[in-house]
Amino acid sequence: MKKAILFLFILLSIQSQAQKTENIIIITTDGFRWQEVFKGIDPAIANDKKFNQGDSAYIYKKYSDSDIKEARKKLMPFFWSEIASKGQIYGNRDLGNKVDVANPYWFSYPGYSEIMTGNVDLKVNSNGYKANPNVNVLEFLNQQSKLKGKVAAFGAWDAFDRILNEERSGFPVISAFDKVGGNKPTATQKLLNEMRDNSYKPFHQDECLDVFTHYQALDELKNKKTKVLYIAYGETDEWAHHAQYRSYLDAANQVDKWIQEIWNFVQNDPQYKNKTTLLITVDHGRGDKVKAQWTDHGSDVAGASEIWFAAMGPEIVPKGEIKTNSQLYQKQFAQTLAKIMGYDFKTDHPVETEIKEIFEK
Repeated sequence: MKKAILFLFILLSIQSQAQKTENIIIITTDGFRWQEVFKGIDPAIANDKKFNQGDSAYIYKKYSDSDIKEARKKLMPFFWSEIASKGQIYGNRDLGNKVDVANPYWFSYPGYSEIMTGNVDLKVNSNGYKANPNVNVLEFLNQQSKLKGKVAAFGAWDAFDRILNEERSGFPVISAFDKVGGNKPTATQKLLNEMRDNSYKPFHQDECLDVFTHYQALDELKNKKTKVLYIAYGETDEWAHHAQYRSYLDAANQVDKWIQEIWNFVQNDPQYKNKTTLLITVDHGRGDKVKAQWTDHGSDVAGASEIWFAAMGPEIVPKGEIKTNSQLYQKQFAQTLAKIMGYDFKTDHPVETEIKEIFEK
């Protein structure tokens, strides 16, 4: 009898440790600062006529609060309710919790490459860099038998075809004004293509508005039942470069709403419910308000290496905002993504170890 009970206990213990995540959704919102994530609006920027688009009243009415925790929740309500209660959030440097890019360049292509390859390749030093020679974790996951053909990426910026080396990687990368649906688009895909092509193009042909990237990705999730999905929003970076703080805040607030929409779908679909993990992060930070450097980033801009991330899902122990002193790096994300899905990402270049804290109780 005692042996039977012991066997049952061991069996239950093994089952409790079994792989629970069957799907993963990775989301990036380009160049969105940790300062706004953890502290809400920056009054020094919001009050500056060079940046507030002549509408500081709107900014304060929609996003301001004397309590920092309430202000950040106004900006990102889903993030600071659902994810804060059921997931983990890293990068509040005011509490000593630091996350940084490891590459020395502090701009987009090297950042996305670091996220996806788990490696810093010093040759990847330009946003115009050729097709990435480094194998990425999405490519690796697409080679696994359970995931083959169930991996897709959607990015507002046209560089993602090169960053993820679509030709070699073997999974679809829909970036900027690429059409969805191939030669036989559904009625929804045809409409999305037409709306995007005929839209306002503030960033010319290099980047579409995030709304199109979002609904293309959501359509893929709903109808293709993708198991590994990457969505890269871009407007937070674009409006910052344009020195438009109101639009920058609105873009972040909209991304938060879209994450909520994705999560609501996930938690109401049998394939995804309680079997899907979200990981949300950025490719780089940007400068502080000093010398108006919040609009920019790069190795010459202090603070542009400073980033943040959040995760929520079956493998992620609910801890909320992490308040302990630590130093984590962007290059750890790739292996973390693989481990969440139950794999060990190995390739012909070095891959940094996963973020072990995510999995610890």
